[in-house]
Amino acid sequence: MARRPDPVALYERLQADDLDGALLAGLMDYVPDAADACQLPGHADLPDRLQAVQRQLQRAWQARERYRDRAVRLARRDAERDARRSPPPAPDHTPALPSAAAAILARAKARAAAPRGS
Repeated sequence: MARRPDPVALYERLQADDLDGALLAGLMDYVPDAADACQLPGHADLPDRLQAVQRQLQRAWQARERYRDRAVRLARRDAERDARRSPPPAPDHTPALPSAAAAILARAKARAAAPRGS
């Protein structure tokens, strides 16, 4: 069984503005117990405060995830829009002439190459 995080240590770290330390000490694994309210004299609200910080962190992490998802979605839309706006790529080779046009061109070249005046 996993060791239960010490609520007093978590509270003290939060009071010292050591959020990273509180997270490493198991803040997000904290589950309130009836005896927690009596562990720190003068702070009967200790379980409520720890749970409030848990909820605040969860909301912040969810907001960060939504922001990241939105950034990915906007980047994808921008790429799709840019792809629609850009001209199609130029072909690597010249297109073949239709057979009738090729025959006319061949006759014209043959006449131009023939010696004149004979």
